[in-house]
Amino acid sequence: MTPMGTKSILLIGATGMVGGYALRYALGNAAVGSVTAVVRCKLDISHAKLREILHSDFADCSALSRVLSGHDAAIFCLGTYTGAVPDSELRKITVDYTVEFARVVRSGSPNAAFSFLSGSGADPTGKSRVAFARYKGQAENALLAAGFPRVHLFRPAYIYPVKPRKEPNLGYRLLRAIYPAFQLPFANLVIRADDLARAMVDVSLEGTEREFRVLENRDIRAMVSHVRKATG
Repeated sequence: MTPMGTKSILLIGATGMVGGYALRYALGNAAVGSVTAVVRCKLDISHAKLREILHSDFADCSALSRVLSGHDAAIFCLGTYTGAVPDSELRKITVDYTVEFARVVRSGSPNAAFSFLSGSGADPTGKSRVAFARYKGQAENALLAAGFPRVHLFRPAYIYPVKPRKEPNLGYRLLRAIYPAFQLPFANLVIRADDLARAMVDVSLEGTEREFRVLENRDIRAMVSHVRKATG
C-alpha cells in the first residue's frame, strides 16, 4: 500500500540507462511511495518501495491489467538505438510497445500522468525520412490521443551516459570522447542521463491539472537548472 500523501509510479525501461537513473531517483524521493517496475529481466536492486514485475512480451500487456491499475504516474523509458535492430523491430519497440502499454495503463489508471522518453527531431506529421523521428512522432500522437489527463513528451538530444558503458555505435563513442569540449558551446544539444531521468520523475509528481507538454532539450535543461537553484 502506498503511504498517504505519496505517489505510486509505474516505470518501464528500468534496465536501460535513463530508466535506471529514474528508478533510483524515484526510490529515494520522499514524494514517491511506491515504484512498480515492469521488466524483462531481474533488476540488480532491492528496495522496500520497489515492486518488480517480470514480463516478456511488451506487444501484449493484457496480463498486466491488475498490476498497472491504481497508479498516479507512468514513466516510459523503453527504447532502442537506430541501427541496433531492423526497421520493423524499431517501429515495434518505439510505437507498438508504447501504444500497448499506454492502453492498459489508461484502462486501469485513467488519472495517471504519462511521461514519455521521445527524442529530438520527433516528427508528429509522419513525413520525416528518418525512421526514428517518424516513429517517435507516431508514438507521441498516440499518447496525446489516449486520454491521459497529463502527458509529458521528453525530446532530449544527445544523452550523456555519465558512467562508462559499451557505446552502441561509433557515433556515440565519438560524442562521448568529445563531450567535455562539446557541451560547453553546445549546451542545449546535450543532457546528462541522470538529469533527464530526474526531470521525468519530477514532472510526473507535479500538479493535477490537465497538461500536455513537449519538452525539448533546452526545456529539460532549464527544468534541471531551476531545481538545482531551488534546492541550493
